[in-house]
Amino acid sequence: MALTQREQQEIGAANASGRTPVVFVHGLWLLAGSWKPWRDLFEKRGYATLAPDWPDDPASVEEARAHPEAVAGQSISKVTEHFAEVIGQLHQKPVVIGHSTGGLITQILAGRGLAVGAVAIDPGPFRGVLPLPFSSLKVASVGLRDPRNRRRGVPLTYEQFRYGFANAVPEEEAKVLYERESVPASGMALFQMAFANLNPRTEARVDTQRSDRGPLLVVSGERDHTVPWKIAHATYGRYKHNPNPTRFVGMPGRGHSLTIDHGWQEVADTVLRFLDENAVRH
Repeated sequence: MALTQREQQEIGAANASGRTPVVFVHGLWLLAGSWKPWRDLFEKRGYATLAPDWPDDPASVEEARAHPEAVAGQSISKVTEHFAEVIGQLHQKPVVIGHSTGGLITQILAGRGLAVGAVAIDPGPFRGVLPLPFSSLKVASVGLRDPRNRRRGVPLTYEQFRYGFANAVPEEEAKVLYERESVPASGMALFQMAFANLNPRTEARVDTQRSDRGPLLVVSGERDHTVPWKIAHATYGRYKHNPNPTRFVGMPGRGHSLTIDHGWQEVADTVLRFLDENAVRH
């Protein structure tokens, strides 16, 4: 898919700045605009930031809710190739930061040697990550319970969002987050992650041994229902033989909304410290 005008402008601005670029990758049930506070902070800290859309993402939350079918064809490989195209037009290899399914895509990109450093926040599972906690299955069942959802955009009700994303924040904040951020998600990508260990040709596959991967941080929200600690820690465990620095950080009391709720900056500051400690700049 061709890059959008916004994406081309962000690439041009990042290249002109001479700064280390940071590419943010959103996950299921969110849009690229969810990264705006992070982008503002990282720009202040001297990075050049980009937040590409997934291919076919609607331009706004309202449009996405009105047209859930728009995201129906978003597969893991289609999204990954789109981000690889963005990165291929940057003059410098970027830091890549992703949340949820975006955390999975971040690791795929890093496993291709396309990142100078990577951060996977509550990352979606890939082939070889074996734990399947009940809460994760409950969230995934929103899409998996009907095989036809593989070709659909799957929305969340408020109750489903409250359980899967916003279980660790007050009720009033959960309602605000749902109205401001929640959009239908690709059923195809959801199915691909859910059945990665049953499909030897799955697109949900990461090269965890890549020697030029760069430093990797895996962040886990302690109370996350969608990607519980067991999944995130098992993800971290897949890198035990990688020669690059790899770190796991648990965020106490945090749920899957940790990148968009009132405590987002605590997570962002943790990421920035990791990048500073590992000198992840050109």
